[in-house]
Order: sequence, then structure tokens, then C-alpha cells
Amino acid sequence: MTSTVPASAARTADGSALQAVLLDMDGTLVDTEGFWWDAEVAVFAELGHRLDESWRDIVVGGPMSRSAGYLIQATGAEITLAELTVLLNERFEARIADHVPLMPGAERLLAELARNNVPTALVSASHRRVIDRIMLSLGPERFAFSVAGDEVARTKPHPDPYLTAATRLGAHPSRCAVIEDTATGVAAAEAAGCRVVAVPSVAAIAPAPGRTVVSSLEDVDLGFLRSLMARLN
Repeated sequence: MTSTVPASAARTADGSALQAVLLDMDGTLVDTEGFWWDAEVAVFAELGHRLDESWRDIVVGGPMSRSAGYLIQATGAEITLAELTVLLNERFEARIADHVPLMPGAERLLAELARNNVPTALVSASHRRVIDRIMLSLGPERFAFSVAGDEVARTKPHPDPYLTAATRLGAHPSRCAVIEDTATGVAAAEAAGCRVVAVPSVAAIAPAPGRTVVSSLEDVDLGFLRSLMARLN
């Protein structure tokens, strides 16, 4: 993805301790966590299985290999992980073909980060084919690049995606603010040593040292992120 945001910048324009902002996609910037669950329910119904609603909290936010693998095991469906991955991606892409709803506050926050030349990257467990579709709604020019779940050796909850993003932006992980909506994503960011703002979408996330929990992206702006970084150092 081409961007007008300088990926090599080590500090934001005002020289603050905040060096970069790394954002999750599904459930954080776009209201699509429900779309994934709808896709899983529909695909498994066609396979002759009914998903238990309680499984939703287990599979949310995880990489496709983990969530799909869990559902295969839980249902006993006779399908391979590779086959199921294709079906789920196709069903999800059909769901977002016409409209991708942004989370409240997402448009304003992305515009503010871009306007202030804050190095910004999208870090998602979704596959590249899905990210590229959704980026058209988010505005690819607002991001230096995106990291997809199928482009790293280990995706969330491992720290690799966030370490990769920080390195490419020339930022130290501890100077990166990460915005996530799931426990899986929070675990990945914290394992990388980043400062985390959790905006829970499906399941609750408890506050913890180095982690701030807010109810909506409408509570987050550049001033908030800079002050958060200052308070934690």
C-alpha cells in the first residue's frame, strides 16, 4: 500500500514520546466481528452443524487457523482447515462487498493521525485478501503499510505482527500505542512491549498495568495517546 505517512519517522512531529500508532482492524476500526461470526455460522450450517453462541467469545480476534481449527474440533465437521479457510474468507468477502461499517470514532481518529503525520500501520490477523478489500473503505493512504495474518510466521497472540510493524516504522515497541479490541490482540501487543489501548468489542477486557481500557474510539484522540505515553514513562 502506498502512503503519504513517513514510515521512517522515529518521532511524531512534536517530538513527543509517541513514535507510532498501530491499529487492529476487525472490531477496532471496522464493525466486522459480527460478520465473521455470521460467516462461520452460515458455513457450518451448510456443513450440517450448529455453532454454540458461547463459542463466539473463544474464536473472536484470533487467527483463522486457530478459530477455524477450534470450530472443526468442536463440531466434528468433516472438512480440512485449508478448505474451511477458503469458505470462510469467501463468505466474509461477500458480506462486506457492498458496505464496511466503521466503528464510531474511527474516521475521525484516522484523519487526525494522518493530518499530524503520525506514523501509523494496520496490524491484523485477517488475511491479505480481506485486508486489501477493507482498506479501500479505511483509506490506504492513511497507513504506512499493513501487516496481514498470513504474512508472518506467527500471528496474534504472538508478538511477531507488532514487532514487525514497529521495526518497519523505525519505532521502539515501548513507544508504540496499539489499539485493539480483543484479548488475543492485546496479548500480542503486550508481548511485543507496546502500550495498549483496549476498546472491547465482543468480550470484556480488564484494565492492567500498561493497558488502558476505553468504551469507544470516540474516547481516543492524538492528545489522549500522547498523554497516555507520557504517564507511562
